[in-house]
Amino acid sequence: MSESQGAVLVVGGAGYIGSHCLHELRSQGFETLCYDNLSEGHRQAIGPTELIEGDLGDEAKLDKLFSERPIRAVFHFAANCYVGESCEDPQKYYFNNVRQTLGLLRSMLRNDVKRFIFSSTAATFGNPVKDVIDETHPQDPINPYGRSKLMVEWILRDYHTAYGLDYVALRYFNAAGAAEDGSIGEDHDPETHLIPLVIQAAMGKRPDIKIFGDDYPTPDGTCIRDYIHIIDLASAHILGLEYLEKGGESTAFNLGNGKGYSVKEVIDTVERVTERPIAREVVGRRAGDPPVLVADYRRAAETLGWAQRFGDLETIVRTAWQWHSAHPEGYAD
Repeated sequence: MSESQGAVLVVGGAGYIGSHCLHELRSQGFETLCYDNLSEGHRQAIGPTELIEGDLGDEAKLDKLFSERPIRAVFHFAANCYVGESCEDPQKYYFNNVRQTLGLLRSMLRNDVKRFIFSSTAATFGNPVKDVIDETHPQDPINPYGRSKLMVEWILRDYHTAYGLDYVALRYFNAAGAAEDGSIGEDHDPETHLIPLVIQAAMGKRPDIKIFGDDYPTPDGTCIRDYIHIIDLASAHILGLEYLEKGGESTAFNLGNGKGYSVKEVIDTVERVTERPIAREVVGRRAGDPPVLVADYRRAAETLGWAQRFGDLETIVRTAWQWHSAHPEGYAD
């Protein structure tokens, strides 16, 4: 931890990734504040961090916060993030993910807060032109969610040039797992992520798990995806802040495990960890599902000094199972 003073303001800190970042920041001795409207997050996930309830677009409330509290940096997670919903209701995504973010940035600049860690996404790349994706891969998103995140990346580049806003944008693939101590985990409504869906099947909360195609050109015929443990993801955000505080150049990094696991490997691993059988049904392929999506994270490793502590799939699943088995109804428990 550097000697800079002030709190890290985690915007969207009641959500899955934001709450784990709060958890990791506190464990490393950082002062933290959470700003969230609780529209999708969970108050219980925030822990002992002070919560300021508010919307991204409430610039008066943000101005008051920035003027009254010393803020060393802002971590921004307050985005809508469902691909399907973004196609059905693009206005919601462009308004919240772009317009509201502009309000946050306007308030930051007015109050001379100029370090920003942005939660971006691999969805900015669109259809992959190669299996392993590094930062030079073309960014051509194919849905409003990915476009909204790419728009903010473009805005950050311009704001850095024009206003001296320093930023790190982290493009991650599939966040998974839960805090080691089991205190917080993943609780989405609706749930769309593979690992919690398979765990729900293991718990009897759904009859089976659907496999969308088993005829892909992969070793077992199912799609391969890159899963990154949520605490490893959180640590990268902290390293991004420390990198900026040491004078690092504003830029973007890809984050993932660098290997990838197939759908069948995920199901097999959940069966092994939970010691419960999981029914499977092979159905047709989904449109737009590439066979392989894996991150090349070498730039983050070399520049930020980032290294995974929980890189193997079994560890990811084990921490997720610890959370879900102890909280079968999520935070409602």
